[in-house]
Amino acid sequence: MTDRPRALIIRTAGTNCDAELVRAFELAGAASELIHIRALIDDPARFDAFDLIGFPGGFSYGDDVASGRILAMQARERLYPALRAAADRGAAMIGVCNGFQVLVQVGLLPGPGKGEAWPEGAAPAARVALGENEPPRFVDRWVGVEADGDSSCVWTRGLLGYDHRDQAMLPVAHGEGRFIPEDQATLDRLIEHGQVALRYRDNPNGSAGDVAGICDASGRIFGLMPHPERYLDWNRHPFWTRLDRTACPERTPGLAMFVGAVEAVRTHSLSQR
Repeated sequence: MTDRPRALIIRTAGTNCDAELVRAFELAGAASELIHIRALIDDPARFDAFDLIGFPGGFSYGDDVASGRILAMQARERLYPALRAAADRGAAMIGVCNGFQVLVQVGLLPGPGKGEAWPEGAAPAARVALGENEPPRFVDRWVGVEADGDSSCVWTRGLLGYDHRDQAMLPVAHGEGRFIPEDQATLDRLIEHGQVALRYRDNPNGSAGDVAGICDASGRIFGLMPHPERYLDWNRHPFWTRLDRTACPERTPGLAMFVGAVEAVRTHSLSQR
């Protein structure tokens, strides 16, 4: 890997936050490339050139059948070995909104337990889901979020310094974002192992445990329903003119997430040399 990590953003019909994700990685110091899912299925070895992988939001394939279902099945059936290899070598992955729905259906989240290996054959079974909001309606607004200080998630570490409630906000826009664990024991394990990386301060969709985002046991694979890539500049904040800019950090919370992941893969690469 060069000193500038490389980020792969996967696109297909209906994804609509591709450009924002490209810009997020670029501003964070990575070189980004947008590649269609069919090109990756034809040549899965292309994953080997990337240190970061992004599944963008939107409505992949019109969310036919269910949100993210068709893209998830393509990735699960045709790309799981390449994605597993990327996870094994320490690549960082993010799935935002529709991308989060994809990651949980592929089985990349919550992933194997700490110290356990990824399955060699078929992808692991899904143990969490993102279902219809409660109450059942599309939610499009900004919400307060909090990062878990006990989590190992490389994407949310940078959020811990945003203690001002007006700064620590992210936009949501989804109709199927309610986090549903397989059972209470599953949620308890995720909390115990620091895999609930991000929570809502004011739960907009009825998610169990106020979960806004989870990571795998390594902290490198992260999925969340809010959109950090839509909050890369302070003037995107819903009432930015009223923020005390002198008290604002240099980076927005959204950009801080991507910077944290880029720095993590850069550090990992240097430690492997």
